[in-house]
Amino acid sequence: MRQAHALRVGAVGFRIGSAWRAPVAAVRTLYEGYPTPADDIPDLTVRLYPERPWRRWLRPSVAIGGDYWLPDAAPLPLAQGLLAAEMGMNLQVALGWRRHLLLHCSAVERDGRVLLMSGASGSGKSTLATLLALSGWRFLGDEFAFVALSDGAIHPFPRAASLKNEAVAAVRAAGGVVGPVLEETPKGTIGYWRPPADAIARMAEPAPPRLLLFPRFGEAARVEAMAPSEAFVRLTQASTNYVALGEAGFSALSRLVQSVPALSIGYPDSGAGLALVERLWGEA
Repeated sequence: MRQAHALRVGAVGFRIGSAWRAPVAAVRTLYEGYPTPADDIPDLTVRLYPERPWRRWLRPSVAIGGDYWLPDAAPLPLAQGLLAAEMGMNLQVALGWRRHLLLHCSAVERDGRVLLMSGASGSGKSTLATLLALSGWRFLGDEFAFVALSDGAIHPFPRAASLKNEAVAAVRAAGGVVGPVLEETPKGTIGYWRPPADAIARMAEPAPPRLLLFPRFGEAARVEAMAPSEAFVRLTQASTNYVALGEAGFSALSRLVQSVPALSIGYPDSGAGLALVERLWGEA
């Protein structure tokens, strides 16, 4: 790769290589101040490359690869090179990480305990996590929750939060700085919110979970208790490495759902969602 940048996010060291300068420059700017991989040895590698030699110059097209890859992953235009790098980082973690149980959750911490929020794209979990971080919670991540196999603690993975469509305006209205913003991506408008310095400085500090929420944006306000068995099934579907971990994954997930209350919530807008989360946290 002609251009490369190495950084560490939580426990994971990345090396991002690219045939073009622009994607690496964008990653370097967005992740300025993040440490380098431990001992300067990355755990995972992302490669951004043209599928055909001429696509480096003629209608540049960025294919995503690395240590792990998906054969049907569609390339992106060079203008969306930062998105390609972010997708590559997600892909490498999802397919290759085995040191923790991975859950597709956002996570924030307050008073030494962690709030986990799980849901499909559009459920509002990333927006809520970002807004909570803007109101004093410690941001642990919006893409993956890293659950320790030994004791169930949640290890931070504070990547830049990926905000989609209306979430960009909601975070800006709350005083957050969002940028860069990419238009007309496969997921619509995407804006990146950089976590506070405290979240980056403390990304080696895990904390135990206290509450698990399954939010649904755009619904009437509601709160419904969820049985541990249902939470277990939902989280197996939200994990990229549960099956690969075998008995260790089963034990870690069983511990989580048996020790942490789970609630399904609905909320009509961000303000109502924040108020509901704060109330439930106080009652947990």
